Amino acid sequence: MIVGVGIDVVDVARFMATLERTPALRERLFTPDERDLPPSSLAARFAAKEAIAKALGAPSGMSWQDATVRRAVGEQPVVEVVGTVAARAAELGVDRFHLSLSHDAGIASAVVVAERD
Repeated sequence: MIVGVGIDVVDVARFMATLERTPALRERLFTPDERDLPPSSLAARFAAKEAIAKALGAPSGMSWQDATVRRAVGEQPVVEVVGTVAARAAELGVDRFHLSLSHDAGIASAVVVAERD
């Protein structure tokens, strides 16, 4: 059963300019494994985190650090949640997330489906 769907779109250049202007933001938004990704991948990860929050009803108090997007070459991206994000997912009965990332023409996007059995 689908619990929620989230989508987000990010202008890569604008997002990177924001990170340059506010360097501490990179550490607040991303886990250590995510921080050094190329700009389009970093923007797609941010879009994914926004989409995850939307799929979970966008409650206040969730930490950006509590959601990580991992992707091995040739495989689909995977959402890993801990802490505040895992707690909200458990509250809603979410067993799994489905994630699609895309980036082209300076735009990064993500779609997330939160599902439970």
